[in-house]
Amino acid sequence: MKHSVTELPFNRFLGLESSADPAQLLRLPSGPQYLNHLGTVHASAQLALAEASSGEFLLRSLGPDSAVIPVVRRLESKFRKPAHGSLTSTVTTPPATLDQLRADLAAKGRAIISVAVELHDESGAHTLSATVEWFITKLP
Repeated sequence: MKHSVTELPFNRFLGLESSADPAQLLRLPSGPQYLNHLGTVHASAQLALAEASSGEFLLRSLGPDSAVIPVVRRLESKFRKPAHGSLTSTVTTPPATLDQLRADLAAKGRAIISVAVELHDESGAHTLSATVEWFITKLP
């Protein structure tokens, strides 16, 4: 099992990094490869950061040896402002939601959890809010 989602091939390809700031989860560095036709960070790059951040949150919460298989079921997002430069992510999922996840996994061997993610660019602008819904099952 990976210790961070940044080790996954697609996320390495994108250049996702763990954030140096402990209040943040992941970071998408600045670069021309992430820009769209308007010169702002492409929507797909932001969505990839949001999805990876939700996975990183679950991995850190459950631990790399948790013996579960997580699969994204749904991703809902709202773009708030154009993004410029590097982006960072935070997660605002309450601890009670994690407690319910653990209880469901213990009782039923599977669970659904929604993880709320916020992205900000290097100027501090709030660029994206997303909710990523995961289906998680225990390994047999």
